Amino acid sequence: MFCVILHFNSHLHKCMFVAALFMICEGFLVKGPSGPLIVPLGSSVVLPCYVDDPLPLKGLKVIWVRTDANTLVHVFQDYESRPDAQYQDYHDRAHFFTDKIKHGNFSLRLENVRAEDKGFYRCKVYTEQESDETLIQIKSVEHLMVSGSNHPVSAYVGEDITLNCFADSHIPPEEIDEVSWRKTDKNEIIQVLVFEKNKIIPADERYRHRVDFFTAEIPKGNFSLRLKSVRTEDKGVYMCQVFAGNFSANTTAVLEQLGFSVLHIIVLILCIAASGSAAAVCSVVSKTKIIKHN
Repeated sequence: MFCVILHFNSHLHKCMFVAALFMICEGFLVKGPSGPLIVPLGSSVVLPCYVDDPLPLKGLKVIWVRTDANTLVHVFQDYESRPDAQYQDYHDRAHFFTDKIKHGNFSLRLENVRAEDKGFYRCKVYTEQESDETLIQIKSVEHLMVSGSNHPVSAYVGEDITLNCFADSHIPPEEIDEVSWRKTDKNEIIQVLVFEKNKIIPADERYRHRVDFFTAEIPKGNFSLRLKSVRTEDKGVYMCQVFAGNFSANTTAVLEQLGFSVLHIIVLILCIAASGSAAAVCSVVSKTKIIKHN
């Protein structure tokens, strides 16, 4: 931005003398993002702060401040970054792109974003003549957490079981795009059951009519899987994966120690005993026939 001032000085009956005085008023405009930032929990985010034309490094100072908490986030002064001036919560988390500062880029990289990082940040740039600033808002720190059971599930053949999956998040269940249950075998991945766009979609035929969600619990974020009439081939690792917007998270459940119940064992013993008795009867009959024949 240039300011030009022309000064005219003339004397009557003499040749007009024009003196032009040019005063250059150097100015700059600090720019930021076009709107609030929405950041995934635990990720990194760049808070934009820049000018269109590079500024001289001599006398340049850049200060990042968290306005709502009145804490110093980071400082650039005397040609270098000053991490020693940072508030403790930002140690090793807030960084300048130091090599970009000479090009007019004063953006800040904030790593391992926490829920409490939500708020307003001011980037103020000083030169020897003037200063300007921009305000950046981290509007929300979104996250999606999925939990299950810490212990393997044991079951008997023919029994009904539940594999746990809970979406613990501020994201409403109606905004969850998809929940997918899969069995991860060594040689293949079997799609067991899918919840997509508020519809339950059966998957692999091996689980058809044997799996379901607890439909009444879905609004509470409960996407646990009910598996009926367990078979020996059902043993293995199951993954519940939840998708919501740009986020996804998963948990696993292990089904192990598939065996026979006491009732199954008693029936098996009786069958073996009955088979043994039948064999004994057949043996006696056979011997009787041999004796009579002789």
